[in-house]
Amino acid sequence: MTWRDGLPPVGGRLLFDEPLAPFTWLRVGGPADVLFLPADSRDLGDFLRQVPDDIPRTVLGVGSNVIIRDGGVEGIVIRLAGRAFAEVHVEADECRVIAGSGALDAMVARAAADAGIAGLEFLAGIPGTIGGALTMNAGCYGREIKDVLVAASADDITGETRVFELEDFGFSYRTSQVGPGIVWDQAIFQGQPDNPAAIKARIAEITSRREASQPIREKTGGSTFRNPPGDSAWRLVDAAGWRGKPFGGAMFSPLHANFLINTGTATAADLEGLGEAVRADVAAKFGVTLEWEIKRIGRKLPGLRL
Repeated sequence: MTWRDGLPPVGGRLLFDEPLAPFTWLRVGGPADVLFLPADSRDLGDFLRQVPDDIPRTVLGVGSNVIIRDGGVEGIVIRLAGRAFAEVHVEADECRVIAGSGALDAMVARAAADAGIAGLEFLAGIPGTIGGALTMNAGCYGREIKDVLVAASADDITGETRVFELEDFGFSYRTSQVGPGIVWDQAIFQGQPDNPAAIKARIAEITSRREASQPIREKTGGSTFRNPPGDSAWRLVDAAGWRGKPFGGAMFSPLHANFLINTGTATAADLEGLGEAVRADVAAKFGVTLEWEIKRIGRKLPGLRL
């Protein structure tokens, strides 16, 4: 008997040795020891309260900014999907939007626009969900989550609900100081009033710019590296000669040199290996150490060296 045999009953689904590649935008990765698809926030909280704290757990949204390694993920992977985690409520009088952690960023931007709430348009340019955006202070075109967030609620590793005010996050560029073991539930965002047509026009401009400059129809994971101070990651990758250069089944996009893509046959090792090769080359040529923005999680297959 193993720890998997003693897991509590759930209202959602528990899947054993479930392949995770279909749940990520890069379409790579091995299986989860256990994949938990909670029915709703109560189901999630009940489960967390009963699972021993020493069992590793990983939260997965839509898998837009993650490489899951080929050996799979140890412990429990919690995927927040479905209507229960994607609800968006608007408080038009207060110019506030309350969004579930599983809501797509772009969906939140559109809901705000319909209600005449400005300031959240940048979310239309971010692939992924609100939960991921909270974790990494996601942003684009000059705005970040920290600029609009009021507070967020979450379950900790024991299943206890906690509330985080903006100052509790310790946000900086593409990161926060909130520790591990947090499963986001919902977030409150503050905007300001504006004409819905004007807001939607700005969203359309953001969407158009993104479609023209990023390989959004490829198997990609968004920006691969954080921009170093005073420079652009894409410029350094390009200057080092890696734009469009194959590496196994992986490549940095010819359209945008900071977007790692799976050309169709890539493994997670191909993708991470390419990223590490580029980091080493950029450091050698320009003296700049690129930092990963894409999360890499899970176990490497035996014998692989990165």
